[in-house]
Amino acid sequence: MATSGMTSYGDISQRTAAWVAATMLEHADPILVLSKFGLMKEVPQNTAESVKFRRPVPFTAAITPLVEGVTPTAQKMQYEDIAATLKQYGAPVEITDKVADVNEDPVLQDAATLAGEQAGETIEVLTWGMISGGTNVFYAGTSDASRTDVNDPVSLGRQRLITRFLKAQKARQIALRIGPSDGQGTEPVAASYVALGHTDLESDIRNMTGFVPVEKYGSYKPTCPQEIGKVEDVRYVLTPHMSPWEGAGSGTLNGMKSVGGSKVDVYPIIFVGRGAYGLVALSGNRDIEPMVLNPGKPSKSDPLGQRGYVSWKTYFTAVRLNEAWMVRLECGVTSNPTGT
Repeated sequence: MATSGMTSYGDISQRTAAWVAATMLEHADPILVLSKFGLMKEVPQNTAESVKFRRPVPFTAAITPLVEGVTPTAQKMQYEDIAATLKQYGAPVEITDKVADVNEDPVLQDAATLAGEQAGETIEVLTWGMISGGTNVFYAGTSDASRTDVNDPVSLGRQRLITRFLKAQKARQIALRIGPSDGQGTEPVAASYVALGHTDLESDIRNMTGFVPVEKYGSYKPTCPQEIGKVEDVRYVLTPHMSPWEGAGSGTLNGMKSVGGSKVDVYPIIFVGRGAYGLVALSGNRDIEPMVLNPGKPSKSDPLGQRGYVSWKTYFTAVRLNEAWMVRLECGVTSNPTGT
């Protein structure tokens, strides 16, 4: 049947599949921010749905003097395992034969674009949910004892407490980030800790003492397009997918943003060192797997061939690898931001 747009390709040719996949990845990649700072691992196909991150346990300092003629006791290697299990995610977009026949819009292109954005957002939200649940928590106010006390913005003083904690835990600064698109390469950046948070935080971060915007880095490169700048040895990366906890803070607003108008919205900022968390994908399906089923193909469940689908599918999971190298700051956001 003669139709416009997607059905002229047949069900899906290799060329069309490549185009759909490229379109999906083009729109998913800008959303995938958290994936650039995690330790990536792949599970080979047809092996298992679980993977272990394995690391050696560091040796303690050898402070006992050697005794002449006496061989010291040999050390033994020890390892820690952290298990992660893959889960499958995906979603179809239904396109009817009538839409394909009479609609003037580029249905296949629009569906591939939106599916790519949905896939990227799915991975980003899953990763954010995992890293924002860490156990090391600081609060914005010096007297805050819990989330319900929060009614202050991020500050240099709290950042310094957090970086002091990370350095005491021997958290390594991030000097490499995962490369774009395929995620298989790495790119050098100036060593630093990375702070991840919501875009609503931008004004307060820019008002922090010592803030340097990315356009003034000179020879240094930003870690990703979502990086807004640095304060001392912390780089701030913000996206709208790193959602706050609305109305979870103090009933005393103190000039902080509140969606409901009664309690402060609490914004987590996650400070991470290298190797703090890991991401797992299935080898061969690391990128989004596109699928196209055109309308006009009769089947037992659709005898008139009235429905077609543009779909995506991926295997993914995320896991915290080292709690001591990840800290959450819970703060408010100034309701009416002003410049310095």
